Amino acid sequence: MTNLQFKRHRRLRQNPTMRAMVKETYLHKEDFIYPIFVMEGENIKNPVASMPGVYQFSIDRLQEEMDEVVSLGIPSVILFGLPAEKDAVGSQAYHDHGIVQEATRFVKTNYPEVMVIADTCLCEYTSHGHCGVVSEDERILNDPSLDLLAQTAVSQAKAGADIIAPSNMMDGFVTAIRKGLDEAGFEDIPIMSYAVKYASAYYGPFREAADGAPKFGDRQSYQMDPSNRMEAMREATSDVEEGADFLIVKPALSYLDIVRDVKNNFDIPVVAYNVSGEYAMVKAAALNGWMDEKKTVLETLLSMKRAGADLIMTYHAKDAARWLEEK
Repeated sequence: MTNLQFKRHRRLRQNPTMRAMVKETYLHKEDFIYPIFVMEGENIKNPVASMPGVYQFSIDRLQEEMDEVVSLGIPSVILFGLPAEKDAVGSQAYHDHGIVQEATRFVKTNYPEVMVIADTCLCEYTSHGHCGVVSEDERILNDPSLDLLAQTAVSQAKAGADIIAPSNMMDGFVTAIRKGLDEAGFEDIPIMSYAVKYASAYYGPFREAADGAPKFGDRQSYQMDPSNRMEAMREATSDVEEGADFLIVKPALSYLDIVRDVKNNFDIPVVAYNVSGEYAMVKAAALNGWMDEKKTVLETLLSMKRAGADLIMTYHAKDAARWLEEK
């Protein structure tokens, strides 16, 4: 056997020090963006049943969550709002004292070092649950929706949001929001575009957490077909040309090929959204003793970095930050 000629790849795996020496991909707590759900009311901390460990907070209970986020060294949060009232045009999304606007003011006043990203969409605020204006025959109208999205972005920037993250998948939304921000004097506020957002079954738990499920139909006329890969490049190209500063791929785990494609083709930061369904699957398996939660989560997040993500939106952020400190 000693005369056989073959490569000895195991030489670089034989002990922890050697493995650390040749490690290619690293996960850092600075990579994480932590999603937080805020709702109107007082003394509210509602558990989200399908997402163990995730809660809906009223602003007066937000301090306990933010204290933990800051203590763990997580630098960024993205805020999703649940308004007390909804209407056909989602007017609470762009109200100067809407729930995300008020939560943003609270965070930036009390934790100025934290980067606040505002989710810019209408679905949580509309009575029909869609991400845009709806016609009498139940069509989602693209261009009238753009005006409302731009108004939402400007109101969020006025409240102190550091980054605007539009998630609606209307055509031209980056152009409309960039124009609105610039005209309002917010030329320096970046846009973190949900450039590649698939019509995915993995969003189920989020719709419970954000109370944003559509009341009729689905979102396949504006979110992408999971079958399509090249379409993702067209979507991302449009958003870059229109002025996006970051590109989000959502979901992440079943679309790692798309994360890599986006990273290879564009020279701006790429964000992978580790969505609610991906979180819920791991949590459910871990609670049943079927998987090692720590190892599974860190491997999952590492796969997103390896695929090319610069940043990761994840509900696992707090746990992952703790585990990384243990290493």
